[in-house]
Amino acid sequence: MNSKPSNTPNKSDNTPPKEKPRLTEQEKKNNHIASEQKRRQAIREGFDRLASLVPNMEGQGRSEALVLDATIEEINKQIAAYKRNIAEMEARGIDTSQFVIPDVDPQPANSNGKKSK
Repeated sequence: MNSKPSNTPNKSDNTPPKEKPRLTEQEKKNNHIASEQKRRQAIREGFDRLASLVPNMEGQGRSEALVLDATIEEINKQIAAYKRNIAEMEARGIDTSQFVIPDVDPQPANSNGKKSK
């Protein structure tokens, strides 16, 4: 048998495991700054992606509040168009039950006048 020293700790060895060296206050501060920069960059990229989906927002200098306002306006326009399309299809006698969008379409009332879930 070969008796090379092992890198694994011996179970009979009672020496405590080595602790990681603690970060200095400057290292903690640097880590925090880097994390915050990464978070802000992710938010900027998210707003850029959102702005690219909203008509007339792509490539403009803008604030996050403007992007959110334009997004809300566009979503409201899309919902209104959806409701017009549903009403037109129903007027033509087309079954629209397969096109129901929760939280956009009113729930049908049951026999006691309350909305069903």
